[in-house]
Amino acid sequence: MPRIQFGRRYIRLKWPIQMRIDVKNLTVTAILAGAILVLALYGLMAGTMQLSLKDLWQVFSGEAAKMTSTIVINWRLPRIIAAVVFGAGLAVSGAVFQSLTRNPLGSPDIVGFTSGSYTGALIVILISKSASFLGIAAGALIGGFTTAILIYLLAFRKGTQGFRLIIVGIAVSTILSSLNSMLLLRSKAEVALTAAAWGVGSLNGISWDQATPAMLIVVVLLIFAAVMNRPLREMELGGDAAKSHGIRIEPTQLVLILIAVVLTAAPTAVMGPVSFVALAAPQIVFRLTKSAQSFAPAAAMGALLLLGADIVAQRIISGTILPVGVVTLSLGGCYLVWVLFRQARSAM
Repeated sequence: MPRIQFGRRYIRLKWPIQMRIDVKNLTVTAILAGAILVLALYGLMAGTMQLSLKDLWQVFSGEAAKMTSTIVINWRLPRIIAAVVFGAGLAVSGAVFQSLTRNPLGSPDIVGFTSGSYTGALIVILISKSASFLGIAAGALIGGFTTAILIYLLAFRKGTQGFRLIIVGIAVSTILSSLNSMLLLRSKAEVALTAAAWGVGSLNGISWDQATPAMLIVVVLLIFAAVMNRPLREMELGGDAAKSHGIRIEPTQLVLILIAVVLTAAPTAVMGPVSFVALAAPQIVFRLTKSAQSFAPAAAMGALLLLGADIVAQRIISGTILPVGVVTLSLGGCYLVWVLFRQARSAM
């Protein structure tokens, strides 16, 4: 006799905490984690100086030559770890916004928070004539926060509706893009080139000193996002259902928006604005798992996308290392057209 399926399969844990784990989400996350590990190993071995698995083992066991250890530990490893952590942060940020707005186009780069971070960094670079990493990072963080607060206040009217948040965000993003162009045109050529290069989004030359503070922030906020996952899923059932379960809608939305903004602003402060990872990763995972109950698959997909895009950026033209934002922008543009095409067909 055929077995009757009563829904999705779960694994119940009783220790160290009681929880249910979706088997399909766990499987997809495990496969993505394996792919990330393979890409990370390839990223550590490939380059001008080709290495083998034996060489990597010697590096991490402390038996390798000093030059080999420097290349792996100080040059290649921070770039790979940053791509994984920042990709996960961007993907979870996109998943939060898409859930709050209930729209596949609800992501930080579409809504405008990424443009706000870029504006803050531009003001530091062009007006204060500062090219220091800390100054640019602080400008990007302040710009992202200011934009988020502005969009939230403009979209708030007896509550925050997802569609209104997207429309206001697109409008603010357009204004900020025009402001960014004006700032670039009115600046000196060499300063404008520096600002434009940062604005593409790149992991080139990233170091532990630059990446570690932002990575720690992203990891901590990923934990907070996991804690806020249940209230977010309750709100997806509707305002009345969420309130009946004891969820305070507006404070919860505000906390989730702040978490998502920082998950976008922290990576942007280090590598510049990288588009479409936050947009594409949650949607790809949703099509694989048919569920949005967990952030883990989205985080793994975001890490895989950014790491893969960075490796492609390093190998796409022999002898040239492109900014990772060039690759994500090219692939993401195609994905955005596909999403709009699907929405147009479903509306017919």
